[in-house]
Amino acid sequence: MFLAKRLISGIIDVVSNIDPEQFVPSDPPPPRRPLAYAEAHESDEEKQFRKVFRQLAGEDMEVSPKELMDILNRIMSRNSELKTDGFSIESCRSMVAVMDSDSTGKLGFHEFKYLWNNIKKWQGSYKRFDADGSGVISSKELPAAFKAAGFPLNEQLFQSDRASL
Repeated sequence: MFLAKRLISGIIDVVSNIDPEQFVPSDPPPPRRPLAYAEAHESDEEKQFRKVFRQLAGEDMEVSPKELMDILNRIMSRNSELKTDGFSIESCRSMVAVMDSDSTGKLGFHEFKYLWNNIKKWQGSYKRFDADGSGVISSKELPAAFKAAGFPLNEQLFQSDRASL
């Protein structure tokens, strides 16, 4: 557990030192459209996703940081391939703050969908670069995983991070 916390701390340090000139973010969420227009022009996949979102978000059709934490931790608990202590309320507050384009303090459908697509992308990178299938990414696997997730980092940064672990 101690090693995992040090690794996570190291990852946070690495992410905070990302060169913004090299960062390649995914596409932003589409502009908001009236619900009737959006629903009339959605693909079957989007309609299914909206149906699931309604069940997750509840009456207000927005996901708070606490709701996001519950959703993500419920999903992660079903995925035995990844070794994790789950998402903290602080990390979920941060995700909501970054994705909340209309400043409501919650995620609407398009904001949540954008976050969800990024989480799927990052999870795919995590699984792909966990070469030994241990459920954790080693320091040797980390540079390629960060690069694939859109966070290219220089080797010097990884070397200094490895020394601190």
